[in-house]
Amino acid sequence: MALEQTPICDFGAKAPDFTLAATDGKRYSLADIRGENGTLIMFICNHCPYVKAIASRLAPTAARLLEAGVGVGAVMPNDTEAYPDDSFAHMRLFAERHGFGFPYMIDETQDIARAYGAVCTPDFFGYDAGGGLQYRGRLDATTPSQPAAGDARQDLLEAMLGVAKGGKGPSEQQPSRGCSIKWRE
Repeated sequence: MALEQTPICDFGAKAPDFTLAATDGKRYSLADIRGENGTLIMFICNHCPYVKAIASRLAPTAARLLEAGVGVGAVMPNDTEAYPDDSFAHMRLFAERHGFGFPYMIDETQDIARAYGAVCTPDFFGYDAGGGLQYRGRLDATTPSQPAAGDARQDLLEAMLGVAKGGKGPSEQQPSRGCSIKWRE
């Protein structure tokens, strides 16, 4: 497991479009996910210890954002042949186990992860209502060896609620850390 850290937010960068299959049996495009007040695209997987450490908080965070008019979707970008725990069948189980109320989609070609410039799981891309990037940071301070305290700052939630209300992300953002994306050779 190579530890990666996301780059600094490229404010205003546009969200690349996609059409991907999701664990609920449907196909989704960026337009299907987009919310009236913004959009959050997460790159996650099933096996990464960093994702596992935050998985139980993804659904409640997404629910709060959906209530605020922010659309939410997650993409699994890893090579499933080399990492069978990230297979589509395992994605379905992972989504059910953690109560995902948002599409969990597979990027079988890895083209979408490349288009977004995703580097790790988890990697969060928060966009304003016009599709400009406003957040590229962490969910919170959780790591596999250090769970967040109950009163810990919820970086992603606070940032995206701010984007939903005012269209701007915070000028200072803590990068997300996680496992490198498992690229095909």
